[in-house]
Amino acid sequence: MATNLYIAPVHRGSGRSLVALGLMEFLSRRTARLGFFKPVLESDDPRVEPLFLIARRYRLAFPPEALHGVTLEEARRRVAAGQYEGLLKDILARFKEVERSCDAVLLEGSDIGRDPSLDFDFNADLANHLGCSVVAVARCPSEGAAWGVVRTAREAFAQRRCALLATFLNRVPPAEVRVRGETARRELGRDDSVYLIPEEPLLASPTVEEIRQALGAEVLHGSTEALQAPVRAVRVAAMELANFLPRLAEGALIVAPGDRSDILIGTVASAMSSACPHIAGLVLTGGLRPAESVERLVRGLGFPAFPILSVQDDTYQAATRIHAVQASLASGGEGKIAAALGLFERHVPVDRLERSIALARPARTTPLMFEYELIRRARADRRRIVLPEGGEERILRAADIVLRRGVVDLALLGNPDEIRRKASALGLDLGATEILDPARSELREEFARIYHELRRHKGITPEAAADTVTDVSYFGTLMVHTGRAHGMVSGSVHTTQHTIRPAFEIVKTVPGCPIVSSVFFMCLEDRVLVYGDCAVNPNPDAEQLAHIAVSSADTARQFGVDPFVALLSYSTGESGKGADVDRVREATAIARKLRPDLRIEGPIQYDAAVDPSVAKVKMPKSEVAGRATVLVFPDLNTGNNTYKAVQRSSGAVAIGPVLQGLRKPVNDLSRGCTVTDIVNTIAITAVQSQAPGPS
Repeated sequence: MATNLYIAPVHRGSGRSLVALGLMEFLSRRTARLGFFKPVLESDDPRVEPLFLIARRYRLAFPPEALHGVTLEEARRRVAAGQYEGLLKDILARFKEVERSCDAVLLEGSDIGRDPSLDFDFNADLANHLGCSVVAVARCPSEGAAWGVVRTAREAFAQRRCALLATFLNRVPPAEVRVRGETARRELGRDDSVYLIPEEPLLASPTVEEIRQALGAEVLHGSTEALQAPVRAVRVAAMELANFLPRLAEGALIVAPGDRSDILIGTVASAMSSACPHIAGLVLTGGLRPAESVERLVRGLGFPAFPILSVQDDTYQAATRIHAVQASLASGGEGKIAAALGLFERHVPVDRLERSIALARPARTTPLMFEYELIRRARADRRRIVLPEGGEERILRAADIVLRRGVVDLALLGNPDEIRRKASALGLDLGATEILDPARSELREEFARIYHELRRHKGITPEAAADTVTDVSYFGTLMVHTGRAHGMVSGSVHTTQHTIRPAFEIVKTVPGCPIVSSVFFMCLEDRVLVYGDCAVNPNPDAEQLAHIAVSSADTARQFGVDPFVALLSYSTGESGKGADVDRVREATAIARKLRPDLRIEGPIQYDAAVDPSVAKVKMPKSEVAGRATVLVFPDLNTGNNTYKAVQRSSGAVAIGPVLQGLRKPVNDLSRGCTVTDIVNTIAITAVQSQAPGPS
């Protein structure tokens, strides 16, 4: 049973960074004190070095410069100088600085020499010296006889008494995964330690930004987001426009002399045409800029979504250098990370890994564990979520991520042609995702009838109903109501009222819960707290506050947070008087009566609720004081300001608001939300929908 793992490449181009990312994602759920270490740092460029990506993504408790042993240049120099043992000792000393603060460390081995046997020796010796089990990583061989290369490497590790935990084979042709898997297990002699990961073209495609960096190109036009588009093909414009246009391909990077105004104007025009594929970008060569008259014409047409670069190289040199650019997972953006994690999670059975890796679960849920568990649970029972704001860029980027990771199925609302064109321009892949235009959908008539029946007592006429259901929030809510979607997420451009009013009218509340409320999951450095209600109810009375407390406790438990419920006030226990504290005291009594199974305390001050030392003084006999995980604020003003203060001052990640009390999940986004916020809210909505519905 392993705790420290050493990723050892069998040969060059093995794809070890993908495996490192997948294992870090897996390990982050199992331990709160996770480390990462690279014995040899191959590049000090943070844009291409996976170490920097992993240190940032998994919020490691070390600066990146502390997470490696030596540089590649130093390793080669010392090996050549016969200082091999001294090199190993120095790397060991650096590693021990990291290991002593961690429960588990993942190490990523590196290629350091031109002789493959030296690479095997070096990685095997390091794995033994550092006390690690080995994870061998290879690129899938193209011929059956090439299994000998993998088998020889595994035998070499065994001869050096390395504990070989698993073998990963990357870039397996998708159609051959099963066949290759059977061959691998037969050839390699173990049934439970070979994992096959199919080829994903996106991971092998450099982005426009990676090419810009490699060529030292100047950006004439293009946003930071547009530069993240993957380059799936390269087309050199060496012929006139009429002959070149048919050769355009989806995701192609066009290379043309800077004085080819016809190519510039033609590619800009192609971006406006639904008859042409979307290109990734345009590289103008020879250091030539378009003539002012041409630039003025292009500005009048409206600059395209794709970037335009300029290089000093001639066309042949530029094309040659572009073809030589290698894609990097670290600099490929969130789309590539999602694609890599999606591949790993779909093709590496977690239960098999868990049997091999000995890690005790910590008592507290850390933010990384919480976010990992969200994605895992959503993927385990895949649901369909409707996103009414289908044309919003952040929504599209989040959709691309959750689809690549296989988290949910989606339905987007809006104009299908416009949405697909925008997604293509951003280099995003929506696959076969259904896109519905409420004004033209065949569901409009059915939804109008349903809405009329639900709201006729409020004076809604059939004509008014027909108009109302063309609104994306109403249409999306009716999709949830009729079972065509399991949940809805909106609010990135719409107000909270616009998002949740249809839910009040159509979905309605759970029996026995008279109020819809919200919580935020506050992901602090070492734990996750639940704050309610910080988004919906301005001044709840005692009974409403009690229901908010009960709903918040149930939501916390649903997402793996053991509920210790504190109803907050400016006073603790019996010490304070006044209408506000009396309201909280009454709410606590009602909540205890509603749910005697819950651990509830109130009124209580925030410090006494979360700080054990303060709790010992103020409420020494309380089972909640000092241990509270669910904090219920007395009003919206207090709750909203507190969550934002904690978020901004501590760097906590605030996930929410998550609505509770509805029969089916509908969740509201902040208009300032990030792509990560949207991804997390989609996953939360999916998990909410997995719970049994009200009877």
